[in-house]
Amino acid sequence: MRARIKIDHEKIAEFCRKHHIRKLWLFGSVLRDDFRPDSDVDVLYEFEEGHRVGWEIVRIEEELSELIGRRVDLIPEKYLKPRVRKHSMFSSEVVYER
Repeated sequence: MRARIKIDHEKIAEFCRKHHIRKLWLFGSVLRDDFRPDSDVDVLYEFEEGHRVGWEIVRIEEELSELIGRRVDLIPEKYLKPRVRKHSMFSSEVVYER
């Protein structure tokens, strides 16, 4: 599966290092034929071990939205239900991993 949007991998890597993100991957409609011009982008993330954020996550999501050029739904991988996790991992595209 390939993302239906252009990803600047250098900028994504810089963004992830800045925010202590260990892994970032796309899933959902951005990887399917039903992705539309008004679709948002579903993004899973995993922070580096021991890194925590509070409300800062809102700013991180806004920054990633600006970087990608679309509204982003930033979802922590650890909170996915097992069945959803299995499906999401099967149909996803890693865009950054440290």
